[in-house]
Amino acid sequence: MTPILRLLLKCLALFCLMQPLARAELVVVVDARSPVTHLSQTEVVNIFMGRYRQFPGGDTAYPVDQPKGSEMRADFYQRLVEKSPSEINAYWARLHFSGAARPPASADDVGEVLSYVLRTRGGIGYIERNKADSRFRVVLSLSP
Repeated sequence: MTPILRLLLKCLALFCLMQPLARAELVVVVDARSPVTHLSQTEVVNIFMGRYRQFPGGDTAYPVDQPKGSEMRADFYQRLVEKSPSEINAYWARLHFSGAARPPASADDVGEVLSYVLRTRGGIGYIERNKADSRFRVVLSLSP
């Protein structure tokens, strides 16, 4: 291998390492049988941040989070409200201490989020788009 080719390969490898990792599109989902067909980002913020726990039609919303410390959870809140996990934790600590609201339920893994949304009337969660099969209705997309 020539020195120039070797240098080009090293530069290409370095360039690839410097590129941000491709992030999946996250979607907010409800059970496909739910009367909820679409939610605005503001409505999802209000549901997941405990400001109110009702869908626009008046049904109670039961949000579920991905596991604490997961990359998907951090990515979701960054895209939704531009807050880091530590900022979200501090927010909920203040609300919990004051008794004003309770945080969303927390799942142990993606499968549990899917199960929760399907078995809980009013369940709402977030997953990667490729996990949203026909059992779910996408009500909001959060692109990277």
